[in-house]
Amino acid sequence: MTSHSLVPQSLSLPVAQMRSVFCTSDVERKLARLQDAGQQRDFDNLRIVYERMLERGPERFQVKPQGVPDMANLYDRLPNFTEALDDVRRHVALAQDSRDGLEVTPMLLLGPPGIGKTHFARQLADLLGTGMNLLPMSSMTAGWLLSGSSSQWKGARPGKVFEALVEGEYANPVIVVDEIDKASGDAQYDPLGALYSLLEHDTAQSFTDEFAEVAIDASQVIWITTANDSRGIPDPILNRMNVFEVQAPTTQQARSIAQMLYTGIRVAHDWGRRIDPEPQGDVLDCLSHMPPREMRRALMVAFGNARLDHRGTVEVADLPKGASARGRIGFMQ
Repeated sequence: MTSHSLVPQSLSLPVAQMRSVFCTSDVERKLARLQDAGQQRDFDNLRIVYERMLERGPERFQVKPQGVPDMANLYDRLPNFTEALDDVRRHVALAQDSRDGLEVTPMLLLGPPGIGKTHFARQLADLLGTGMNLLPMSSMTAGWLLSGSSSQWKGARPGKVFEALVEGEYANPVIVVDEIDKASGDAQYDPLGALYSLLEHDTAQSFTDEFAEVAIDASQVIWITTANDSRGIPDPILNRMNVFEVQAPTTQQARSIAQMLYTGIRVAHDWGRRIDPEPQGDVLDCLSHMPPREMRRALMVAFGNARLDHRGTVEVADLPKGASARGRIGFMQ
């Protein structure tokens, strides 16, 4: 993995500084107007949000790795995400030895389902030492889920971006817009409408949630979007992101992923001491036929079946029925 080593440093604790994500005086002014108008009861949820903002204060952690971390392990675990990982390393390198925060150009991970796109985002959040929020666009039918809905509406509430920054601990969380190509709207709401300003650094600095109507600084959010097909994504949004076409793992890469999952699950559980340290070759062969998303589930079934039979060795027969017969649909040969 030497070709990926920009700076040979080991992973260390992230560096954190504080950053304000909203202006306290704006919130105080909004709350005072509610009180002056005697509308606290009519807008009880809004009052609670304002009071919560003042209680927590505006400052959140803005984190970045200390030095450029050694990401060799990530390259091994995510062998089909090399280009995306290279991009992250470049951004991390730019933020070193400076007072600048970490800025990562929004990225689109484009590829078939089940190849680890969401898993990549979780690994990235762990690497950077920040939080992660998952927004499944396939279940979103209205734009207000990102940007909030007007407090005038019954059942109104803040949007997910507001919640991530105001209720979260970080000014630069990873926010994953999952299956962005599946977003559906109606004549009144555009589910992707808020992203036009959120994906632009300058406009994201004063993003206004429609519920709270208080500007928040979303400029440090690390945006990762995923899609199976780019044709359903508007060009103005595509143009705001770095697009990475993620191929399904090769058979050998899939075998390596299965090996690491086997080891990772085993060492993470106390019952793993009763399981053989190394998997059987034919088990790895069967697992390599599956998308990475299914490997973990299959392994948990196999571990359980082996223990039911009082064995430490996992056999092919322990895998879910039909696993060994699956073809390599979507896999590179």
